[in-house]
Amino acid sequence: MRDRTDELRSEILKSVEGDENEIRSLREKAEKEEDVYLKEEIYNSIDKIEKQINEKLEATLDELVPRAFAIVKETAKRFKENSVLEVTARQYDRDLAATREGITINGSKASWSNKWIAGGNEITWDMVHYDVQLIGGVALHKGKIAEMGTGEGKTVVATLPVFLNALAGRGVHIVTVNDYLSKRDSEWMARSMNSMADGRLY
Repeated sequence: MRDRTDELRSEILKSVEGDENEIRSLREKAEKEEDVYLKEEIYNSIDKIEKQINEKLEATLDELVPRAFAIVKETAKRFKENSVLEVTARQYDRDLAATREGITINGSKASWSNKWIAGGNEITWDMVHYDVQLIGGVALHKGKIAEMGTGEGKTVVATLPVFLNALAGRGVHIVTVNDYLSKRDSEWMARSMNSMADGRLY
């Protein structure tokens, strides 16, 4: 799952690599430019390229929806079916193990427990995304509103577009109704998300 995640991130970064390099070059040029009008032109060019990048990222992320959502669903399934997931330890496993319970390092292996504290209570991961939740994830990714009742899995639905969009490395924000739910849900979902990514999704 981690290698697949790395492949997706690589595809995303490659899709905008040329544009990102051009922006870096223009920024260097702007720093050296003394004429304020020419500097403004350079920054206008940067803004246009940023818009192109956003359009390319949107198209690339749309193409990656099935694979990214499959990674999230498979990871959820593995956490549900196993009390401990053992993986080859990477640096972020070591970093997270130093600050979070339930992640242990044994030589070259990292073990992730399917039990952790969320909102002050110990939870055992027991969810796998239903088809309707996958559809809800697509709706959220596309910037639409998906209405779901209490207990229908809004929190687990959010893991799908969050994982996908976080791969672009530009930040993802989730809005919820109060501080308690924000803290609880981030603690509840982050463990499964971080196990498949690189520790930047928490």
